[in-house]
Amino acid sequence: MDRRQRKSREAIFSAFISLLGEKKFSSITVGEIIEKADVGRATFYAHFETKDYLLKELCEDLFCHIFDLTWGEVNGHRHIFECNDTDSPYLHLLRHIERNDNGITTLLSGRNNELFWRYFKAGLDKMVKSCLPMFEERRREGLPFEFWENHISSTFTSAIRWWIDGGMREPAENVYRYFSLVV
Repeated sequence: MDRRQRKSREAIFSAFISLLGEKKFSSITVGEIIEKADVGRATFYAHFETKDYLLKELCEDLFCHIFDLTWGEVNGHRHIFECNDTDSPYLHLLRHIERNDNGITTLLSGRNNELFWRYFKAGLDKMVKSCLPMFEERRREGLPFEFWENHISSTFTSAIRWWIDGGMREPAENVYRYFSLVV
């Protein structure tokens, strides 16, 4: 993607995030997105087939940075998060949420948050699988592996929801410590 295409894509994402903070996904039109992004209809459709594809791509771009790091996949993909955090992937993700990078907290707590939580949880499930060795010594004998994976993913998702719903008064490091204590 050249610089001009990247700028158009980022403008569309930014406009979409802004609109998602104002109204329900189902009531947002492509016309509103292109007007707010100040791009043409052809530009929008050159990047995204539909508004649903825009949502999918936005979620992938928001979450793939963190999830790709855990899978070791970079593939030359330019992520909308640029950082070199080498801590635990869980703490890394919490720090992005804490900073509200690219409106991620707005999306996870807004009117359309269930859409984003679904995408988030799907990526998180894959991340958990790749990070299970971090918690392996805590797994009790006889506990089914799939149950253990789901427990870690669900616990982390619940911790983030608790944190966001509580106004994020705790620093990311504390939330990570709480999560680590309960898994």
